[in-house]
Amino acid sequence: MNVERAILVAFLGNYLINTVVAAVVALVPASTGGGVLTPQYISFVVLAIIVVGILAWWYMSHGNSNLKGGAMFGALGFVVAIVTAFVTGVAGVLAQTGSLASVASVLPNFWPFLANWSTLVLLGYWVIPAALVGWYLQQKSAPMSSTM
Repeated sequence: MNVERAILVAFLGNYLINTVVAAVVALVPASTGGGVLTPQYISFVVLAIIVVGILAWWYMSHGNSNLKGGAMFGALGFVVAIVTAFVTGVAGVLAQTGSLASVASVLPNFWPFLANWSTLVLLGYWVIPAALVGWYLQQKSAPMSSTM
C-alpha cells in the first residue's frame, strides 16, 4: 500500500465530498419535517458513497486491489476526514480569536463531535464502499477455476 498516495487520494475525496457533494445536495429541496434522515442527508450519503467508490477504484487500479486493501484505504480516508475536521476547527478558532487560550477552551468539544452517530455514518461511507470495490477487483482479477 502506497500510504502517501492513499492519503492524497483520501484528502482529495474528503475535499470533493465536503464541497462538491455538499453543493450538489444543496440543490435538493429541504424537507419541512423534522428528523435526521432528510432527503438532503440521504442524498449526501449516497453521493459520498459513489465518490468514495470511484476514488477507491482509481486508487486500487494501480495495485493492492483486494478486500483488505480496500478496507485499509477506507479506514485511512476516515482518519483523514477526522484529522481534517480537527485541524480545520482548531485553525478556525485560532483565526477568529487569535488566542491559544480560546483554542484550549474548545478542544474538549471535539469528543462530543466524535461521539455523535454521524461519525459512524462517516466511517461507513468511507470503509464500506472502498472494501466492496477492493473485493470486486479481487474477484475480477482472480483466475477462473474450472469445475469440470
